[in-house]
Amino acid sequence: TVAAMDVLVPKVGELMGGSQREERLDVLERRIEEVGLEKESYWWYLDLRRYGSVPHAGFGLGFERLVQYVTGVENIRDVIPFPRYPGSAEF
Repeated sequence: TVAAMDVLVPKVGELMGGSQREERLDVLERRIEEVGLEKESYWWYLDLRRYGSVPHAGFGLGFERLVQYVTGVENIRDVIPFPRYPGSAEF
């Protein structure tokens, strides 16, 4: 369970996304049971909340999408400084 947001812009799509993690231990444990996951597999994550946590959040900004939006370039491939494509890695 998270509080999440996306910033969508015309002709580009998702420019930025962010979320706030669930910090309440009881809510996390209940949700793990509701979806049928094994609680033992998440002991380390639950311990982070059990021994103290604060509300925390973060976001990610797609730099290439920002450049695409600001410059008006139609295709994101034209603003990627180091594009990856099949056969481009020399191994």
